[in-house]
Amino acid sequence: MVFPASSVTTMRRFNNTFRHSNGFVLVGFSEWPKLEMVLFAAISIFYIMTLLGNSAIIILSRLDPRLHTPMYFFLANLSFLDLCYTTSTVPQMLVNIQSHWRNISYIGCIAQLFIFLGLGSTECVLLSVMAFDRYVAICQPLHYTVIMHSRLCQQLAAVAWVTGFSNSLVQTVLTFLLPRCGQYQVENFFCEVPAMLQLSCVDTWINEVEMYAAVVVIKVIPVGLILFSYINIVRAVVRIQSSEGRKKAFNTCGSHLLVVIMFYGSAISGYAYMAPKSNSAKLKGKLLALFYGLITPMLNPLIYTLRNKDVKGAVKKLLGREQEQGWNMA
Repeated sequence: MVFPASSVTTMRRFNNTFRHSNGFVLVGFSEWPKLEMVLFAAISIFYIMTLLGNSAIIILSRLDPRLHTPMYFFLANLSFLDLCYTTSTVPQMLVNIQSHWRNISYIGCIAQLFIFLGLGSTECVLLSVMAFDRYVAICQPLHYTVIMHSRLCQQLAAVAWVTGFSNSLVQTVLTFLLPRCGQYQVENFFCEVPAMLQLSCVDTWINEVEMYAAVVVIKVIPVGLILFSYINIVRAVVRIQSSEGRKKAFNTCGSHLLVVIMFYGSAISGYAYMAPKSNSAKLKGKLLALFYGLITPMLNPLIYTLRNKDVKGAVKKLLGREQEQGWNMA
């Protein structure tokens, strides 16, 4: 039986793509063994802080009735997202550093890329939704509760999650359909699209075009919406007569804006190191990935709580309640 040339090519690509049953090797920071030990201690501390901080935000937003507002509903979504975001890569990285066993299975690599990219894409959209929430709260304060009702909040959150994981599904499928011709060493500490594209032995321009198109949809358009929201917010804040009111508005929006700058800045800058040539460029790219994959999720709870009286009040109330229960038990 004779197969068409296109079918033979497709079969060869399929066989070549799935040839490595042992999966991939995550190179990570193995070229800098001394740096690895420092990173192991630092990353462990940062990961624990990420778990504690984001879990605290979720618990407080559920227990304290004062935090049952759209702003804290979206903040709880962001905290849950950040918990999953870091957990999709950090435990694997810590095991690899400690055991020097850097393999990840083929299915594990697919799952990691899909989950990490899906959560990252979701966060991009969710941050723009949070900016819209602040826009309505400051520019339309009298209609805020009418516009931002619970059903709309749930729908906006659902749109963010569906959009993020739809983008991830498309990019994951296109990335793993590429033949690798025996290349299995991933130049990062986790599976991500740019690192996987470097393993391909064919021209990846279609994937790169698709990836940059996704960047426009998932990152650039949300950034445009955020800028639009904050331009109108600044105009509204300037017209506020009370200095106390202006300070409160800037504090509320300043926290969100700082999170946006950190996340988008590091994520977009990462594309500058998509195909690093030198060792220093590789190290910068990996440290940048570490920043938006771990440091930003760790800092988010601190940024939102340090300047937020509602969250501070909820923490004091919760601690006071637990202390009072301890006294009663004694």
